Amino acid sequence: MRQGGVGEGEGHGGPAEGGDGGTPKGEALLGGGVIVAVLRRSLEREDKGERGKGSDGEGRRQIMRGKAAHRRELLRPSLAGGRNGKRSRAMTMLFMRSPRDSPGEWRRPDKMSFFSEAPVDVLLLLKALVLGVVEGLTEFLPISSTGHLILAGDLLDFNDARGKLFVIVIQSGAILAVVWEYRARIAGVVRGLGRERLANRFALNLLIAFLPLAILGLAFKKTIEEYLFQPLPVALAFIVGAFVILWAERRKHAVRIVSVEAMSPLDALKLGLAQAVALIPGASRSGATIIGGLLFGLSRRAATEFSFFLAIPTLIVATIYKLYKERALLDAGDAGMWAAGVAAAFVSAFLCVRWLLRFVSTHDFTPFAWYRIAFGIVVLVTWHFGWVEWSAS
Repeated sequence: MRQGGVGEGEGHGGPAEGGDGGTPKGEALLGGGVIVAVLRRSLEREDKGERGKGSDGEGRRQIMRGKAAHRRELLRPSLAGGRNGKRSRAMTMLFMRSPRDSPGEWRRPDKMSFFSEAPVDVLLLLKALVLGVVEGLTEFLPISSTGHLILAGDLLDFNDARGKLFVIVIQSGAILAVVWEYRARIAGVVRGLGRERLANRFALNLLIAFLPLAILGLAFKKTIEEYLFQPLPVALAFIVGAFVILWAERRKHAVRIVSVEAMSPLDALKLGLAQAVALIPGASRSGATIIGGLLFGLSRRAATEFSFFLAIPTLIVATIYKLYKERALLDAGDAGMWAAGVAAAFVSAFLCVRWLLRFVSTHDFTPFAWYRIAFGIVVLVTWHFGWVEWSAS
Protein backbone atom coordinates (compact mmCIF):
# COMPACT_ATOMS: atom_id res chain seq x y z
CA MET A 1 0.00 0.00 0.00
CA ARG A 2 1.45 3.39 -0.96
CA GLN A 3 1.59 5.90 1.90
CA GLY A 4 0.31 9.37 0.84
CA GLY A 5 0.04 12.62 2.84
CA VAL A 6 -3.11 14.69 3.27
CA GLY A 7 -1.58 17.56 1.41
CA GLU A 8 -0.77 15.56 -1.73
CA GLY A 9 -4.28 15.96 -3.12
CA GLU A 10 -4.62 12.37 -4.23
CA GLY A 11 -8.09 12.19 -2.76
CA HIS A 12 -9.31 14.40 -5.63
CA GLY A 13 -6.73 13.42 -8.24
CA GLY A 14 -8.43 10.16 -9.26
CA PRO A 15 -11.67 11.56 -10.71
CA ALA A 16 -9.94 14.57 -12.21
CA GLU A 17 -7.28 12.56 -13.98
CA GLY A 18 -9.28 9.59 -15.12
CA GLY A 19 -12.79 11.02 -15.27
CA ASP A 20 -14.07 8.05 -13.27
CA GLY A 21 -15.86 9.91 -10.45
CA GLY A 22 -18.87 7.64 -10.91
CA THR A 23 -16.85 4.46 -10.70
CA PRO A 24 -16.23 2.52 -7.47
CA LYS A 25 -12.69 3.91 -7.50
CA GLY A 26 -13.93 7.49 -7.74
CA GLU A 27 -16.59 6.96 -5.11
CA ALA A 28 -14.00 5.45 -2.75
CA LEU A 29 -11.57 8.35 -3.21
CA LEU A 30 -14.37 10.93 -2.88
CA GLY A 31 -15.44 9.26 0.36
CA GLY A 32 -11.87 9.50 1.59
CA GLY A 33 -11.84 13.25 0.86
CA VAL A 34 -15.09 13.76 2.76
CA ILE A 35 -13.71 11.92 5.79
CA VAL A 36 -10.57 14.06 5.72
CA ALA A 37 -12.58 17.31 5.45
CA VAL A 38 -14.86 16.39 8.35
CA LEU A 39 -11.99 15.46 10.61
CA ARG A 40 -10.07 18.60 9.67
CA ARG A 41 -13.05 20.78 10.63
CA SER A 42 -13.44 18.85 13.87
CA LEU A 43 -9.78 19.35 14.70
CA GLU A 44 -10.01 23.08 13.97
CA ARG A 45 -12.99 23.45 16.30
CA GLU A 46 -11.17 21.56 19.03
CA ASP A 47 -8.12 23.78 18.53
CA LYS A 48 -10.21 26.95 18.76
CA GLY A 49 -12.04 25.70 21.82
CA GLU A 50 -8.75 25.34 23.66
CA ARG A 51 -7.54 28.89 22.93
CA GLY A 52 -7.84 31.52 25.62
CA LYS A 53 -8.27 29.04 28.48
CA GLY A 54 -6.34 29.47 31.79
CA SER A 55 -2.69 29.07 32.50
CA ASP A 56 -2.69 25.42 31.32
CA GLY A 57 -4.13 26.28 27.91
CA GLU A 58 -0.80 25.84 26.16
CA GLY A 59 -0.35 22.34 27.61
CA ARG A 60 -3.79 21.32 26.47
CA ARG A 61 -3.14 22.71 23.01
CA GLN A 62 -0.02 20.53 22.80
CA ILE A 63 -2.09 17.47 23.71
CA MET A 64 -4.68 18.32 21.09
CA ARG A 65 -2.02 18.78 18.43
CA GLY A 66 -0.63 15.34 19.30
CA LYS A 67 -4.08 13.80 18.93
CA ALA A 68 -4.55 15.57 15.60
CA ALA A 69 -1.23 14.23 14.30
CA HIS A 70 -2.18 10.71 15.37
CA ARG A 71 -5.52 10.94 13.57
CA ARG A 72 -3.89 12.19 10.40
CA GLU A 73 -1.50 9.24 10.56
CA LEU A 74 -4.45 6.88 10.83
CA LEU A 75 -6.06 8.54 7.80
CA ARG A 76 -2.91 8.27 5.71
CA PRO A 77 -3.67 4.76 4.25
CA SER A 78 -7.11 5.91 3.06
CA LEU A 79 -5.53 8.17 0.47
CA ALA A 80 -3.09 5.63 -0.96
CA GLY A 81 -3.69 3.97 -4.30
CA GLY A 82 -5.22 6.92 -6.15
CA ARG A 83 -2.67 7.04 -8.93
CA ASN A 84 -2.33 3.37 -9.69
CA GLY A 85 -6.07 3.02 -10.29
CA LYS A 86 -6.58 0.42 -7.57
CA ARG A 87 -9.25 0.83 -4.95
CA SER A 88 -7.65 1.31 -1.55
CA ARG A 89 -8.23 -1.51 0.90
CA ALA A 90 -8.36 1.17 3.61
CA MET A 91 -11.69 2.39 2.18
CA THR A 92 -13.36 -0.93 2.92
CA MET A 93 -12.03 -1.48 6.46
CA LEU A 94 -10.47 0.58 9.24
CA PHE A 95 -6.84 0.03 10.07
CA MET A 96 -5.66 0.26 13.65
CA ARG A 97 -2.30 0.37 15.31
CA SER A 98 -1.75 -1.97 18.20
CA PRO A 99 0.71 -1.19 21.02
CA ARG A 100 2.36 -4.54 20.36
CA ASP A 101 2.92 -3.75 16.68
CA SER A 102 6.19 -2.33 15.48
CA PRO A 103 6.26 1.32 14.27
CA GLY A 104 4.80 1.74 10.80
CA GLU A 105 3.13 -1.69 10.85
CA TRP A 106 -0.61 -1.77 10.21
CA ARG A 107 -3.10 -4.48 11.06
CA ARG A 108 -6.84 -5.06 10.80
CA PRO A 109 -8.96 -5.02 13.94
CA ASP A 110 -9.34 -8.45 15.53
CA LYS A 111 -12.98 -8.81 14.50
CA MET A 112 -12.23 -8.08 10.86
CA SER A 113 -9.28 -10.50 10.96
CA PHE A 114 -11.55 -13.26 12.24
CA PHE A 115 -14.04 -12.89 9.40
CA SER A 116 -11.35 -12.47 6.74
CA GLU A 117 -9.62 -15.67 7.83
CA ALA A 118 -12.75 -17.79 8.28
CA PRO A 119 -13.14 -18.65 4.54
CA VAL A 120 -9.51 -19.80 4.43
CA ASP A 121 -10.12 -22.18 7.34
CA VAL A 122 -13.21 -23.61 5.66
CA LEU A 123 -11.26 -24.07 2.44
CA LEU A 124 -8.49 -25.91 4.29
CA LEU A 125 -11.04 -28.24 5.89
CA LEU A 126 -12.54 -29.01 2.49
CA LYS A 127 -9.07 -29.73 1.11
CA ALA A 128 -8.39 -31.97 4.11
CA LEU A 129 -11.58 -33.95 3.51
CA VAL A 130 -10.86 -34.38 -0.19
CA LEU A 131 -7.28 -35.53 0.40
CA GLY A 132 -8.43 -37.83 3.22
CA VAL A 133 -10.91 -39.55 0.93
CA VAL A 134 -8.27 -39.84 -1.80
CA GLU A 135 -5.83 -41.39 0.68
CA GLY A 136 -8.37 -43.87 2.01
CA LEU A 137 -9.63 -44.98 -1.40
CA THR A 138 -6.19 -45.39 -2.99
CA GLU A 139 -3.92 -46.61 -0.19
CA PHE A 140 -4.87 -50.28 -0.55
CA LEU A 141 -5.75 -50.37 -4.24
CA PRO A 142 -3.03 -51.05 -6.85
CA ILE A 143 -3.28 -47.51 -8.22
CA SER A 144 -0.79 -45.61 -6.02
CA SER A 145 -2.05 -43.45 -3.16
CA THR A 146 1.13 -41.35 -3.31
CA GLY A 147 0.63 -40.60 -6.98
CA HIS A 148 -2.99 -39.56 -6.49
CA LEU A 149 -2.14 -37.44 -3.45
CA ILE A 150 0.66 -35.62 -5.28
CA LEU A 151 -1.62 -34.85 -8.21
CA ALA A 152 -4.62 -33.96 -6.02
CA GLY A 153 -2.44 -31.77 -3.81
CA ASP A 154 -1.08 -30.05 -6.90
CA LEU A 155 -4.57 -29.27 -8.19
CA LEU A 156 -5.66 -28.08 -4.75
CA ASP A 157 -2.53 -25.95 -4.39
CA PHE A 158 -1.56 -27.91 -1.27
CA ASN A 159 1.75 -29.44 -2.27
CA ASP A 160 4.04 -27.29 -0.13
CA ALA A 161 5.93 -28.60 2.92
CA ARG A 162 2.83 -28.24 5.08
CA GLY A 163 0.73 -30.17 2.57
CA LYS A 164 3.26 -32.98 2.27
CA LEU A 165 3.35 -33.31 6.06
CA PHE A 166 -0.46 -33.46 6.08
CA VAL A 167 -0.43 -36.29 3.52
CA ILE A 168 1.84 -38.32 5.80
CA VAL A 169 -0.31 -37.64 8.86
CA ILE A 170 -3.59 -38.76 7.28
CA GLN A 171 -2.05 -42.14 6.50
CA SER A 172 -2.75 -42.93 10.15
CA GLY A 173 -6.45 -42.99 9.27
CA ALA A 174 -5.83 -45.74 6.71
CA ILE A 175 -3.71 -47.64 9.27
CA LEU A 176 -6.51 -47.49 11.83
CA ALA A 177 -8.95 -48.85 9.27
CA VAL A 178 -6.82 -51.98 8.71
CA VAL A 179 -6.21 -52.42 12.44
CA TRP A 180 -9.94 -52.21 13.11
CA GLU A 181 -10.84 -54.63 10.31
CA TYR A 182 -8.29 -57.22 11.52
CA ARG A 183 -8.41 -56.39 15.22
CA ALA A 184 -9.16 -59.98 16.27
CA ARG A 185 -6.25 -61.49 14.31
CA ILE A 186 -3.87 -58.74 15.39
CA ALA A 187 -4.85 -59.21 19.03
CA GLY A 188 -4.27 -62.97 18.68
CA VAL A 189 -0.77 -62.38 17.30
CA VAL A 190 0.08 -59.95 20.10
CA ARG A 191 -1.12 -62.37 22.76
CA GLY A 192 0.80 -65.25 21.18
CA LEU A 193 4.16 -63.51 20.78
CA GLY A 194 6.88 -65.49 22.52
CA ARG A 195 4.59 -68.48 23.08
CA GLU A 196 3.04 -69.54 19.78
CA ARG A 197 5.07 -70.48 16.70
CA LEU A 198 2.58 -69.06 14.17
CA ALA A 199 2.40 -65.72 15.96
CA ASN A 200 6.18 -65.47 16.16
CA ARG A 201 6.62 -66.34 12.49
CA PHE A 202 3.94 -63.85 11.43
CA ALA A 203 5.65 -61.04 13.34
CA LEU A 204 9.06 -62.06 11.94
CA ASN A 205 7.70 -62.09 8.39
CA LEU A 206 6.35 -58.56 8.77
CA LEU A 207 9.71 -57.34 10.06
CA ILE A 208 11.63 -59.00 7.21
CA ALA A 209 9.24 -57.65 4.57
CA PHE A 210 9.43 -54.15 6.03
CA LEU A 211 13.25 -53.85 6.07
CA PRO A 212 14.02 -53.53 2.30
CA LEU A 213 11.79 -50.49 1.85
CA ALA A 214 13.07 -48.90 5.06
CA ILE A 215 16.77 -49.37 4.16
CA LEU A 216 16.46 -48.28 0.52
CA GLY A 217 14.17 -45.41 1.47
CA LEU A 218 16.71 -43.96 3.89
CA ALA A 219 19.51 -44.42 1.37
CA PHE A 220 17.78 -42.76 -1.61
CA LYS A 221 15.22 -40.50 0.09
CA LYS A 222 16.69 -37.17 -1.04
CA THR A 223 17.23 -38.27 -4.62
CA ILE A 224 13.70 -39.65 -4.92
CA GLU A 225 12.09 -36.54 -3.45
CA GLU A 226 14.14 -34.21 -5.64
CA TYR A 227 13.56 -35.89 -9.01
CA LEU A 228 10.51 -38.16 -8.78
CA PHE A 229 7.95 -36.39 -6.59
CA GLN A 230 6.51 -34.49 -9.56
CA PRO A 231 3.36 -35.04 -11.65
CA LEU A 232 5.15 -36.06 -14.87
CA PRO A 233 7.27 -38.89 -13.38
CA VAL A 234 4.21 -40.02 -11.42
CA ALA A 235 2.14 -40.24 -14.63
CA LEU A 236 4.85 -42.30 -16.34
CA ALA A 237 5.01 -44.63 -13.33
CA PHE A 238 1.23 -45.08 -13.57
CA ILE A 239 1.46 -46.24 -17.16
CA VAL A 240 4.49 -48.49 -16.71
CA GLY A 241 2.91 -50.07 -13.62
CA ALA A 242 -0.25 -50.75 -15.59
CA PHE A 243 1.63 -52.79 -18.20
CA VAL A 244 3.31 -54.77 -15.43
CA ILE A 245 -0.12 -55.65 -14.01
CA LEU A 246 -1.42 -56.66 -17.46
CA TRP A 247 1.64 -58.84 -18.01
CA ALA A 248 1.33 -60.47 -14.58
CA GLU A 249 -2.37 -61.22 -15.06
CA ARG A 250 -1.69 -62.99 -18.35
CA ARG A 251 0.70 -65.39 -16.69
CA LYS A 252 -0.37 -68.68 -15.17
CA HIS A 253 -0.41 -68.55 -11.38
CA ALA A 254 0.72 -71.67 -9.56
CA VAL A 255 -0.69 -71.09 -6.07
CA ARG A 256 1.36 -72.68 -3.31
CA ILE A 257 0.46 -70.37 -0.40
CA VAL A 258 -3.21 -69.90 0.39
CA SER A 259 -2.94 -68.00 3.68
CA VAL A 260 -0.67 -65.41 5.25
CA GLU A 261 0.20 -67.76 8.10
CA ALA A 262 1.72 -70.26 5.63
CA MET A 263 4.34 -67.80 4.37
CA SER A 264 8.03 -68.45 5.05
CA PRO A 265 10.65 -65.79 5.88
CA LEU A 266 11.97 -66.14 2.30
CA ASP A 267 8.51 -65.38 0.91
CA ALA A 268 8.35 -62.33 3.16
CA LEU A 269 11.73 -61.12 1.89
CA LYS A 270 10.58 -61.43 -1.72
CA LEU A 271 7.45 -59.41 -1.01
CA GLY A 272 9.54 -56.86 0.87
CA LEU A 273 11.73 -56.37 -2.19
CA ALA A 274 8.61 -56.02 -4.32
CA GLN A 275 7.24 -53.38 -1.94
CA ALA A 276 10.50 -51.40 -2.24
CA VAL A 277 9.57 -50.68 -5.88
CA ALA A 278 6.90 -48.39 -4.44
CA LEU A 279 9.62 -45.92 -3.49
CA ILE A 280 8.98 -44.68 -7.04
CA PRO A 281 5.93 -42.39 -6.69
CA GLY A 282 3.10 -43.75 -8.78
CA ALA A 283 4.30 -47.36 -8.63
CA SER A 284 1.84 -48.22 -5.80
CA ARG A 285 2.95 -49.92 -2.60
CA SER A 286 -0.08 -52.20 -2.44
CA GLY A 287 0.11 -52.90 -6.19
CA ALA A 288 3.77 -53.90 -6.02
CA THR A 289 3.13 -56.16 -3.01
CA ILE A 290 0.01 -57.82 -4.39
CA ILE A 291 1.36 -58.39 -7.91
CA GLY A 292 4.65 -59.56 -6.42
CA GLY A 293 2.72 -62.00 -4.25
CA LEU A 294 0.93 -63.43 -7.27
CA LEU A 295 4.22 -63.90 -9.11
CA PHE A 296 5.77 -65.61 -6.07
CA GLY A 297 2.94 -68.14 -5.63
CA LEU A 298 0.51 -66.53 -3.18
CA SER A 299 -3.23 -66.69 -3.71
CA ARG A 300 -5.00 -63.43 -4.47
CA ARG A 301 -6.51 -63.22 -0.99
CA ALA A 302 -3.23 -64.08 0.75
CA ALA A 303 -1.30 -61.50 -1.30
CA THR A 304 -3.96 -58.86 -0.65
CA GLU A 305 -4.14 -59.54 3.09
CA PHE A 306 -0.36 -59.53 3.50
CA SER A 307 -0.29 -56.17 1.72
CA PHE A 308 -2.77 -54.87 4.30
CA PHE A 309 -0.74 -56.19 7.24
CA LEU A 310 2.55 -54.93 5.81
CA ALA A 311 1.04 -51.46 5.51
CA ILE A 312 0.75 -51.22 9.31
CA PRO A 313 4.48 -51.07 10.23
CA THR A 314 5.36 -49.33 6.97
CA LEU A 315 2.93 -46.45 7.38
CA ILE A 316 3.44 -46.15 11.15
CA VAL A 317 7.21 -45.77 10.79
CA ALA A 318 6.83 -43.40 7.82
CA THR A 319 4.41 -41.22 9.80
CA ILE A 320 6.59 -41.06 12.92
CA TYR A 321 9.74 -40.37 10.88
CA LYS A 322 8.09 -37.58 8.89
CA LEU A 323 6.59 -35.98 11.98
CA TYR A 324 10.01 -35.96 13.64
CA LYS A 325 11.80 -34.55 10.61
CA GLU A 326 9.18 -31.84 10.06
CA ARG A 327 8.44 -31.12 13.71
CA ALA A 328 9.09 -27.41 13.11
CA LEU A 329 5.94 -27.35 10.93
CA LEU A 330 3.71 -28.81 13.64
CA ASP A 331 1.08 -26.29 14.66
CA ALA A 332 -1.79 -26.77 17.09
CA GLY A 333 -3.88 -24.62 14.77
CA ASP A 334 -3.79 -27.42 12.20
CA ALA A 335 -5.38 -29.95 14.57
CA GLY A 336 -8.85 -29.50 13.09
CA MET A 337 -7.56 -29.95 9.55
CA TRP A 338 -5.65 -33.08 10.57
CA ALA A 339 -8.65 -34.55 12.40
CA ALA A 340 -10.87 -34.03 9.35
CA GLY A 341 -8.32 -35.66 7.04
CA VAL A 342 -7.68 -38.64 9.34
CA ALA A 343 -11.42 -39.25 9.82
CA ALA A 344 -12.07 -39.10 6.08
CA ALA A 345 -9.15 -41.47 5.41
CA PHE A 346 -10.36 -43.93 8.08
CA VAL A 347 -13.93 -44.17 6.76
CA SER A 348 -12.97 -44.40 3.09
CA ALA A 349 -10.14 -46.89 3.74
CA PHE A 350 -12.37 -49.10 5.88
CA LEU A 351 -14.99 -49.30 3.13
CA CYS A 352 -12.29 -49.86 0.50
CA VAL A 353 -10.62 -52.73 2.40
CA ARG A 354 -13.89 -54.60 2.77
CA TRP A 355 -14.81 -54.04 -0.87
CA LEU A 356 -11.39 -55.13 -2.17
CA LEU A 357 -11.47 -58.42 -0.26
CA ARG A 358 -14.79 -59.26 -1.92
CA PHE A 359 -13.55 -58.06 -5.31
CA VAL A 360 -10.38 -60.20 -5.45
CA SER A 361 -12.34 -63.36 -4.73
CA THR A 362 -14.00 -63.20 -8.14
CA HIS A 363 -11.94 -60.71 -10.24
CA ASP A 364 -8.40 -60.03 -11.33
CA PHE A 365 -6.59 -56.67 -11.30
CA THR A 366 -6.91 -55.89 -15.01
CA PRO A 367 -9.50 -53.08 -14.49
CA PHE A 368 -7.01 -51.27 -12.26
CA ALA A 369 -4.37 -51.50 -15.00
CA TRP A 370 -6.64 -49.82 -17.55
CA TYR A 371 -7.52 -47.16 -15.01
CA ARG A 372 -3.83 -46.47 -14.43
CA ILE A 373 -3.22 -46.08 -18.17
CA ALA A 374 -6.16 -43.70 -18.59
CA PHE A 375 -5.16 -41.65 -15.57
CA GLY A 376 -1.55 -41.40 -16.69
CA ILE A 377 -2.55 -40.34 -20.21
CA VAL A 378 -4.86 -37.62 -18.86
CA VAL A 379 -2.01 -36.18 -16.81
CA LEU A 380 0.44 -36.30 -19.72
CA VAL A 381 -1.99 -34.68 -22.18
CA THR A 382 -3.08 -31.89 -19.85
CA TRP A 383 0.55 -31.21 -18.91
CA HIS A 384 1.76 -31.19 -22.53
CA PHE A 385 -0.89 -28.76 -23.79
CA GLY A 386 -0.84 -26.62 -20.65
CA TRP A 387 -4.50 -27.24 -19.83
CA VAL A 388 -3.58 -27.92 -16.22
CA GLU A 389 -0.82 -26.03 -14.41
CA TRP A 390 1.07 -29.07 -13.13
CA SER A 391 4.17 -28.33 -11.05
CA ALA A 392 6.37 -30.80 -12.95
CA SER A 393 9.56 -29.36 -14.38
